[in-house]
Amino acid sequence: MKGFVCTALISLATAAAGAQAVPEIPFESVPHFLKMPPNMYLGEAAGVAVNSKGHVFVFSRGNTTGPAYGAGAAQLLEFGPDGSYLREIGHNLYAWSFAHAVRVDKDDNIWAADKGSDMVIKFDPQGRVVMVFGRKQEASDEGTEPLKHPKPPLPPVDGQFRQVTDMTWDAAGNTYISDGYINSRVAKVDKNGKWLKSFGEPGSGPGQLNTPHSIVSDAKGNIYVADRGNRRIQVFDGEGTFLRQMTIDVPFDYAKAAPAIGKKPSVDATGTMSPGAPWAICITPGPNQLLYASDAFPGRIYKMSLDGKLLGVLGQAGKQPKEFGWIHEMACPSENVLLVAELLNWRVQKLVLHPEK
Repeated sequence: MKGFVCTALISLATAAAGAQAVPEIPFESVPHFLKMPPNMYLGEAAGVAVNSKGHVFVFSRGNTTGPAYGAGAAQLLEFGPDGSYLREIGHNLYAWSFAHAVRVDKDDNIWAADKGSDMVIKFDPQGRVVMVFGRKQEASDEGTEPLKHPKPPLPPVDGQFRQVTDMTWDAAGNTYISDGYINSRVAKVDKNGKWLKSFGEPGSGPGQLNTPHSIVSDAKGNIYVADRGNRRIQVFDGEGTFLRQMTIDVPFDYAKAAPAIGKKPSVDATGTMSPGAPWAICITPGPNQLLYASDAFPGRIYKMSLDGKLLGVLGQAGKQPKEFGWIHEMACPSENVLLVAELLNWRVQKLVLHPEK
């Protein structure tokens, strides 16, 4: 028993090495923010985004009565700034299979990444489909089934995705698509939809990726990739040149921390469930941009400068307001307002931060 305690203390000390103490940010969760119409419910809230008018878009794994693969577990909903329900976009869309992320570009076009169909869809602000990327498997093909994960993976194919995850843009209108669970790369297409290039490959070295799960860009056109499986955020220029990486190392009370679901990860875990592994990232508007990132365990949100300095932390895993069950996507329309979409709790919380306190 003594040996076990000693080992645990050494592990805790090792985990704390290099970790920096950061302030807890006081915050509140707006009660009952989203007002759903009668007899409509969110499923797993996979994505959330905000447009220039403050409208909120939620990409939910709802509208399904069957297994995740084969049923249409994707529904794109729009709400007003006060959370009032406005409409559903793309009802029964051919691309809908398994929702993953939604983003809104500078022109208020709405983009959705569907992991199940391996497709990215661009809608104009009126909700019309204006551009389609990727192609899902044909229902008539022999052997149509969920994608396998061979090692080494099959070579990627230009114009196609394997479990796509997210998208972002630069000032010139180029789109960067994180592709995703299998290909582990980033695709770049121009404003007209022309495929330009891709960068990244499976691995753990600089510029290599392991489940690029979330992607955002800053005002200078740098691309930030939540390299979830490698427990880091990697930064590239617009051509895919690796610039730097950032890791999140913030102390926490391991004994008191509880996972949102499943077995408690070990204190020195690596990969998707490790402390600080970025599931979702967002960058605030200018002029002084900040980055927010979330992890699944211990289930916190981290406030960072764009050079990786940790400025604050908030929240923990759980089911109550101000607690989080696997934040899958975040929107940060301002420094002190965040919207977080949670898989396990089937909800979107609007958070108001009070760092002045």
